[in-house]
Amino acid sequence: MSEGMAGLQRKIGSAADLQSVVRTMKALAASSIGQYEQSLRALADYSRTVELGLGACFRQHPPAAEDGKAHSAASGVRGVIVFGSDQGLVGQFNDVVADHTLQALAALPGPLEIWAVGERVHARLLDAGLAPQGLFGVPGSVKAIAPLVGQLQLELEGRRSLDSYASVHVFHNRPDARGLYAPVGQRLLPLDAQWQQGLASVPWPAKNLPQVLHGALTLRALIREYLFISLFRACAESLSSENASRLAAMERADQNIDELLEALQAHFHRLRQSTIDEELFDVIASYELLGQQAAPRPAP
Repeated sequence: MSEGMAGLQRKIGSAADLQSVVRTMKALAASSIGQYEQSLRALADYSRTVELGLGACFRQHPPAAEDGKAHSAASGVRGVIVFGSDQGLVGQFNDVVADHTLQALAALPGPLEIWAVGERVHARLLDAGLAPQGLFGVPGSVKAIAPLVGQLQLELEGRRSLDSYASVHVFHNRPDARGLYAPVGQRLLPLDAQWQQGLASVPWPAKNLPQVLHGALTLRALIREYLFISLFRACAESLSSENASRLAAMERADQNIDELLEALQAHFHRLRQSTIDEELFDVIASYELLGQQAAPRPAP
């Protein structure tokens, strides 16, 4: 009986230790979500500035009716960047974004050049028959996002000029209103003609209209900044979604551990009470036996 109680105490202690780890991971995930959301809010101001610059360029040089036709006549290679995770405990996070990517790529003609961010989504793409050109580690903080995006841009332009791509796409998970995430995809290049016309129609916020110097060079520089912003946003949203998925998984684990601890403690209390009852019965039986032995015997 004592061995059973000792075993239960060890199980209760192990479950309590595991629960403390789970709650620490919950706190870290919640803190990380706040940091990535703050970085996205800060990025919005810079994105607005770049869009105003692009709008000024497009007003001076109106976009073509459909810019994608010129690109489709190029090499036909399509660049693809997929954001996933390196670590586990994120549920179906990598499967969801990988399945969405595979479905979208099935509709794209021509050869693909794929870069995976995250070992787990890289393995998922390999299992599906796609061989990514490169693998990048997932940033562990907000400060590590910008260097990763710079590496991705260098990788893209290192293999071929941006103009030679038929299109460049990015796929990632994005937080949704339910507190979880949903997979999304975006074509970064060629620039959407309707989007360009929309930027060109945005009024300049000051009275003095800007003058664009070195038109083609300035436009190319702003497009690179637009790509940087788009990739930074995709990475930050993916990391926020990853931590939201981890937070949800840890909340389920915390609830399961609570239920396990409740069951173990109830079993322990029953076992302890049973042990106490047995000891009391032994004491009472011993007392009664001693009383019978000590009682005077009747005279013959």
